[in-house]
Amino acid sequence: MTTEPQDVDDSELDRSLDSPGARYGERFRTNMSAEALQARVIEAETRSLARTFEELSRTGEVAHAAALILGARRRYVTGRGKTAAYAELLSADLATTLSNVFLVDGRALSPLTVLTDVRASDVLVAFTMRRYREETVRFGRLFHEAGGQLILITDSDHAPLTDVASAVIRVHTHSASYADSPTAVAAVCHLLSTLTTASAKGARRRLANRDRFAADLGLHHPEPGKEWDA
Repeated sequence: MTTEPQDVDDSELDRSLDSPGARYGERFRTNMSAEALQARVIEAETRSLARTFEELSRTGEVAHAAALILGARRRYVTGRGKTAAYAELLSADLATTLSNVFLVDGRALSPLTVLTDVRASDVLVAFTMRRYREETVRFGRLFHEAGGQLILITDSDHAPLTDVASAVIRVHTHSASYADSPTAVAAVCHLLSTLTTASAKGARRRLANRDRFAADLGLHHPEPGKEWDA
């Protein structure tokens, strides 16, 4: 797909605004109505998501990453700062149908613990967006050096760790807001977990067991007019 000149200009300007403070001053105007701002945000989110999906459909990187996750013995997911939310989202979805999925959050499970026992059959999915967190970059590089495979979900072809990753999933995060857009990142989490689950052995059995135990534990509030099976 040919990139329009305006897209190039927008991308260059967007990459130059490397902090929320800089983006706030550039994108928010005191005389802008809520309706106009809403329209700009919706347009920017739609464009970023469409560009992300178009590029990923062409490169096949999500399917490649799903194959790496399926072939791994242990699956680790990590992210720091804002990307910790994406890591938690992906690990929660993967854990519903796969065994040995671990969220490396620096609390319940630390990078140090993981690095002391990395195997070639292990994979690490790392989220890193500008401004790239040093903890994630160091962890990802050390994980690779220890023999594990790295899947990188990032916002630039030139981001740290792209040179050592076995798969690089690039998302567009251009936004009309002071914050970089989370829309394409969340969508990629959904796409990656869906492709992985579709080929996971025993996924149906694990999901059925989860439903049964969730009911036994009383985890979910019953919907109006519906009672959960015991």
